[in-house]
Amino acid sequence: MKEFMDGDFLLESGMARELFAACRDEPIWDYHCHLPPQDIAANKKMANLAEAWLGSGCCGDHYKWRQMRTYGVEEKYITGDAAPFDRFMKWAETVENLIGNPLYHWTHLELRRYFGITEPLTVKSAPAIWEKANAMLQDDSLSVSGIFKKFNIYAVGTTDDPADSLEFHKAIAEGRAAIGNIATKVRPSFRPDKATGINLPGFAEYIQKLSAASGVKIEKSDDVIAALEKRLDFFIENGCKASDHGMDFPPFACASDAEIDGAFKSAMEGKLPDPHLVEAYKTKILVALGQMYAKRGMAMQYHMNVIRDNNKRAFRQLGPDTGFDSVHDNKLTQKLSGLLNLMEERGGLPKTVLYTLNPADYYPVATLMGCFQGGGIKGKIQLGSAWWFCDHIEGMEQQIKTLGALGMIPAFVGMLTDSRSFLSYPRHEYFRRILCNTLGGWVERGLYPADRDGLARIVKGVSFGNAKAYFG
Repeated sequence: MKEFMDGDFLLESGMARELFAACRDEPIWDYHCHLPPQDIAANKKMANLAEAWLGSGCCGDHYKWRQMRTYGVEEKYITGDAAPFDRFMKWAETVENLIGNPLYHWTHLELRRYFGITEPLTVKSAPAIWEKANAMLQDDSLSVSGIFKKFNIYAVGTTDDPADSLEFHKAIAEGRAAIGNIATKVRPSFRPDKATGINLPGFAEYIQKLSAASGVKIEKSDDVIAALEKRLDFFIENGCKASDHGMDFPPFACASDAEIDGAFKSAMEGKLPDPHLVEAYKTKILVALGQMYAKRGMAMQYHMNVIRDNNKRAFRQLGPDTGFDSVHDNKLTQKLSGLLNLMEERGGLPKTVLYTLNPADYYPVATLMGCFQGGGIKGKIQLGSAWWFCDHIEGMEQQIKTLGALGMIPAFVGMLTDSRSFLSYPRHEYFRRILCNTLGGWVERGLYPADRDGLARIVKGVSFGNAKAYFG
């Protein structure tokens, strides 16, 4: 019987251990996350483990919140106003029951890597862990700058709306923020979902906000495109290297500009446009944005196949991103094909990372992306890493093996946290261990030669080098 999470955790062969030794200390390019730029600028220190792990109010880690609800914890301990220690104890009680869940491993990796705590978190051990970790959280080594330095964070890509002033990014880049001059690059990412959400509440109000930020009077769909282009150039001036788009499914529908503008006018009047024209509007905006990204050498990211806010009562009470989303089983490939092809036809497809929340999509998406590779760009179209409900051991293995079977692992840009937590960086270690174990297993089975130098080059590239080259 192996010791719990020993030095060889998840590494089942000698080759796997050798490969992990080769890549474990590579820098991290966390190219997509939800860390608040204002907290980075302020060089935030977390007050206690409840804040660090569960967040405050309705801003926190909905992965953990879902499991607490599953265990029967009352909402006041999850997103409510219960005392921090009481919230932490409810999380500890939940953790004891998370056998088989990645949150169990992530929690204990974080305890080890940040606080040197190797004892499993239980109701019994929780009070002592609370005292030790909270004392350590007050040290400068666990401020944001200390964490970035400890984990060798080369860069982070935050998630930012086109209408954002980017004031915190500017202050960080210029060394004016409380965090001072740091080696980590903090890059804004262009997330124009609200500008494409013609069928969603608040669309008209958002368009007015975008108009004010861009200085473009917006009366039709071409004006939306012009406003987004102005804001995109502003983002690029402030270090932006990538966009990000969240969607339940990729749209693809065509209509005349007159029809699309009629739908836009209806939406601005608070009316819900015809579904076909909603999709046509989204298609027009996304294709135009794709052309902008390609022209500027940017990467485009699509996060697809999710059903948002299934529990409407909870959504009304707590808002979005609070743990009530799920995997969608919508068939997305045909429309994704049409959308990517239209971008290619109209001036070129940008570098693109395709994430799907449904692992059933891996095979069709991986074969589709092979149709649009080229342009002298290594891995121009990417099958994004196992995302959200898929970022557990089996999910990561499935994504890696699918990519190996249908694409090219040495061109893969690797892991990202997609996290709102500053303590989440050990997830990169988790991924690297799984990657090395998968490749090492193939060598042990005689499926690939024991080319140590070549394999070390592959795992180093996937861990960091490929993302650095891809995102710049």
